[in-house]
Amino acid sequence: MIKVSVIVPVYNVEKYLRKCLNSLVNQTLQEIEILIVNDGSPDSSQIIIDEFAAKFPLKIKSFVKENGGLSDARNFGLDRATGEFMAFVDSDDSVSESMFAEMYALAKKHNAEMVICNLQKVDAAGNVKQKLTQIPNMPERIVLEDHFSVFADLSYFACNKIFRSDLFDEKRFKNGIHFEDIQLIPQLLLKCTVIAQTQNYHYNYLEREDSITKTHTEKGLDILHAVDEVEKAFENSRYSQQKREIKNFKILEGIYTFLAYLAFVKDEQIYQKMSQELKVFLRKNKISTVDILLYRRFGRNYLLYLPLKKKIYYLLYFIGQEKLLRKLV
Repeated sequence: MIKVSVIVPVYNVEKYLRKCLNSLVNQTLQEIEILIVNDGSPDSSQIIIDEFAAKFPLKIKSFVKENGGLSDARNFGLDRATGEFMAFVDSDDSVSESMFAEMYALAKKHNAEMVICNLQKVDAAGNVKQKLTQIPNMPERIVLEDHFSVFADLSYFACNKIFRSDLFDEKRFKNGIHFEDIQLIPQLLLKCTVIAQTQNYHYNYLEREDSITKTHTEKGLDILHAVDEVEKAFENSRYSQQKREIKNFKILEGIYTFLAYLAFVKDEQIYQKMSQELKVFLRKNKISTVDILLYRRFGRNYLLYLPLKKKIYYLLYFIGQEKLLRKLV
């Protein structure tokens, strides 16, 4: 029986792919399948994939498809995966060798539909640049009815979690959008009763030097659209009475995450359009400046614990000093 299916979309990652696949084929959990989906990659990634598929034929399933983007590649893998749990690893990242063994054991121990681990940002040499703790001060087993604050507190990465396969019944990543994790992963959480967590830092997220030049465009509006879709799912979920948590989710993702993206939008016309859309979002959701300033994450004021530069950026925006803000940014 396959315990965990690991889906790895591949596109232009020949420089990083071998390290990623080495970390997967050397997992201490033996009952895994690694579905590598070449999403029409024009580089030499397929040569590396073929090399690993030949060496590990019982673990690796290799697929090649026309380019359709990250969501399409993940969905392609989901449609072909056979595991009890699903996992997603980005092909420029790597994981610890015990990641899936520990997370699967926690899922079985606690009858959890989703299991979460910590992440750490690393550079190309593997040096840890930042540790990202996901659920501090919470038990290993989390009953959502008792601790639903995690819905608003979580970072909704797909890559540091395993998901019981039935969570994807009638659910898939949305094609053609950015921030597909924010759109889907909260909806999967809303289907859960129990989740589990480990405080181990199993997932290594590579901060690529070439990602600094990534263009920030109007696609950032997909964040607001994703939040709207999550709200619809929330209203139809068993947790629909937890109004404070959906409001806090909107503040974290729809405001703080959106503004973090907006800071890097260089085109002034696009910036103004996106800023206006945010103001519409605030009015529509009846979120005041006071709500934002008092927002608490993991039990403490979010704004107070941000680095000074970010604190100044957010405060200037919230008090309407966008012209000054643009000069500083």
